[in-house]
Amino acid sequence: MSEGHRVAVVTGAGGGIGKACAHGLADAGFRVALAGRRPERLEAAIAERPEAAGRMVAVACDVGDPASVAHLFATVERRFGRLDLLFNNAGVGAPDAPMEELTYEQWRRTVDTNLTGTFLCTQQAMRIMKAQTPKGGRIVNNGSVSAHAPRPRSAPYTATKHAITGLTRSTSLDGREHAICCGQIDIGNALTEMTAGADRGLEQPDGRIAPEPTMDVSNVVRAVLLMAETPLDANVPFMTVMANAMPYIGRG
Repeated sequence: MSEGHRVAVVTGAGGGIGKACAHGLADAGFRVALAGRRPERLEAAIAERPEAAGRMVAVACDVGDPASVAHLFATVERRFGRLDLLFNNAGVGAPDAPMEELTYEQWRRTVDTNLTGTFLCTQQAMRIMKAQTPKGGRIVNNGSVSAHAPRPRSAPYTATKHAITGLTRSTSLDGREHAICCGQIDIGNALTEMTAGADRGLEQPDGRIAPEPTMDVSNVVRAVLLMAETPLDANVPFMTVMANAMPYIGRG
């Protein structure tokens, strides 16, 4: 990381994992740009951490829109002068429906946010990291355990998360000569508003509805901080952090 202040961008920072990680990075001394489509949620997230509010800024951004992404990173560069960390966290799912019933718009929205959005943000981050002094930085992609194994009726989400793995590998390779590290964190059943119903039951591959354990989101924050604070001569290419007893490892 750079001498002096460290600067991070967190997408999808209005709630859940993004908000928790933005708070954790600010608590660790990072200047953090919280990005998301709903500015009121970003401002509310900053207000939850008054002791660190001076290190956080809200920037409205639709990661699927190239102009909006360019505005986000131009704002960060103008305000902070550099970029040390990008956490590509923004993501959406598609409706729980058979594949043949999904609309093109539902597929496109998931791909635009989860995959194209990650690519567009990575492009802008690479541009800044290559040009700044000292050059370099770190990009962390939120892959999810869906980058390895799908849940039933989740083709759009699962396809984008598998694609994130390829983008992570390519970014890591292309960033090497510029001191840019890229890694992926695959998260399983962190307790946020998105997973609040897991303890009441989720559909399993054999059709059963079974409760699944969850873990506190603070475990994800610690994992992201570990990656963020690793010196740039080392990388964590892939990390999985998950509720220990969730039905992921083993036969379904």
